[in-house]
Amino acid sequence: MLNLASDTPRRWLDQVDAHLDEVLIDHAHCEKKAAATAMNLLFAYVDDEELCREMSDIVVEELEHFRLVLDLLGQRQIRFRRLKPSSYGRRLHELIRGDEPHRAIDRLLVASLIEARSCERFAQLRDHLANSDAELAEFYGSLFESEARHHTTYVRLARRFLPRGAPEDTVAQRLAELAAAEAEILAEGDEFARVHS
Repeated sequence: MLNLASDTPRRWLDQVDAHLDEVLIDHAHCEKKAAATAMNLLFAYVDDEELCREMSDIVVEELEHFRLVLDLLGQRQIRFRRLKPSSYGRRLHELIRGDEPHRAIDRLLVASLIEARSCERFAQLRDHLANSDAELAEFYGSLFESEARHHTTYVRLARRFLPRGAPEDTVAQRLAELAAAEAEILAEGDEFARVHS
């Protein structure tokens, strides 16, 4: 369903246990960046009305999630602040090809993989925190479905950019290539405790 090429390693949950506050702050930043990604796609491909409508829905939903995480931070008396991001997003974006329509396809597929990994990580948090922090576990369980839906939306929209006559499995093949690269990036890990470290 999520088209990921790897599962989250135990190493990440150890980072979460040691630095939960930072992971929560980073989560707020991730929701903000997800809204910005959808907005950028809306501006870049403004002639595609279906894409614009889908992106506007995602922008609204991601900003609502941003506010929910800010509320959660406030309830836990954790100050929202700048954090040095992990290298995950930058390294994924470096894989995007420069020529259209490949650029559009890759931008959408990279966004889909980030959403898929967030979805998988939120499920990990839900299960991992179930006994120690039921409130937080429930919060992450509530976000799982929307992340999965965003993933499938981005993949579906990527297919709209296929050149006429291109094999139907072109997007699936490219998604598999990018998923393999994403798995390699995560396997290397990151020194910071982040949603995508």
